[in-house]
Amino acid sequence: MENKCSAISTEMQDPDPLGSEVVDEPPPISESLSESQYLAPRTDIKLTSIGRIPLSARSSEFLRDFFPNATPADWSNWHWQIRNSIYTREQIQRIIALTGDESLAMMQHRSGVPLRITPYYASLLDRDNPTQALRRSVVPVMDEYLVSPSEAADPLGEEDQSPVPGLVHRYPDRVLFLTTGFCSTYCRYCTRSRIVGNNHRFRGSISQWQKAIAYIEATPEVRDVLISGGDPLTLPDTQLEYLLSSIARIPHVEMVRIGTKVPAVLPQRITPKLLRILKKFRPLWMSIHFTHPDELTPETAAACNLLADAGIPLGSQTVLLKGINDNVETLKSLYHGLLKIRVRPYYLYQCDPILGSSHFRTSVEKGLEMIEGLRGHTTGYAVPQYVIDAPGGGGKIPLLPDYFQGREHGDVKLRNYEGRLFRYPDLQPASL
Repeated sequence: MENKCSAISTEMQDPDPLGSEVVDEPPPISESLSESQYLAPRTDIKLTSIGRIPLSARSSEFLRDFFPNATPADWSNWHWQIRNSIYTREQIQRIIALTGDESLAMMQHRSGVPLRITPYYASLLDRDNPTQALRRSVVPVMDEYLVSPSEAADPLGEEDQSPVPGLVHRYPDRVLFLTTGFCSTYCRYCTRSRIVGNNHRFRGSISQWQKAIAYIEATPEVRDVLISGGDPLTLPDTQLEYLLSSIARIPHVEMVRIGTKVPAVLPQRITPKLLRILKKFRPLWMSIHFTHPDELTPETAAACNLLADAGIPLGSQTVLLKGINDNVETLKSLYHGLLKIRVRPYYLYQCDPILGSSHFRTSVEKGLEMIEGLRGHTTGYAVPQYVIDAPGGGGKIPLLPDYFQGREHGDVKLRNYEGRLFRYPDLQPASL
């Protein structure tokens, strides 16, 4: 790396991921359980096995430049990555040349999404280019303090559809299970910016989980449980196994999904032990949040392939972001890269109108333009659904370009990806 900075001291950033008093750490989930074997041992923090996630040349160089006292085994330990995450202005300015706007935004920060970036993800940031896609997605700017009309702390109305704390029941047969308010790396456009990283606002606990599980047990129409947060893969193995086993025991639950960004920001988390746990619970699906093709590194590819090898179907979720990925070629590159590591593009989200999000939000026409530029120009597997999660709790609404051109003489008129018109002889229902 050029313009090398002074090494980052590991002593100055040593919060304990399993129960620290430092603000913005995973809340301890240590209440007594009948399944006491699921409680996480403190020795998990000291694991140093490298496992099967490679150490790329870029990671090796970053480790040497900024963490010279750490070893490759440290770098490959997901607990080390969390404990040594960058979360202060002083730490991040050793890695990137902060603009005045970025620096001021960090100095003024008092609430909302905190700064937190794993060393691995920090190694992907461009030191001198503040417009770089990944840098813009995780480094705060002053635009976050500009609140536009119609923006809201909870634009999707999740709290109005929460029958018990930590559970959202919006659709008839599905629930959203919020496990934690912690993420290893915080996206600046997070739809749950009102709760993530703020342990006083949302703290997962075993007793809270048990209330949510009891609700699912008492609601037989629920067949699908989406585990999210925060990021559930930042939970210790034993707590994640406890949660999965508790849900799996409910007879009417047919499938479980995990929503996570861990393979993109903390691929070291995908350990052999985690894979052994996940393989126990089938059908188990995983939706992974990807933003930009720059996230498709050797480490991320290895993590996704390990998950796929474990029999877990993988889908991607991407938020459409102005100046970051609102370009057909950028999305095409991302989606082609994902397919090569066995991740099926699933959703392209219109950015939710959270407080201070106007600098991230595109027009809806831009989203339709993205689908128009993908459909027919690449494999259908690389074309996600473009959806708006309707403000006020209306759920996901898909949008498509106007391929249906109406009816004429009993035929349906259709426009293809080239703009050419075709007719389909549509059968009319027989009259009574």
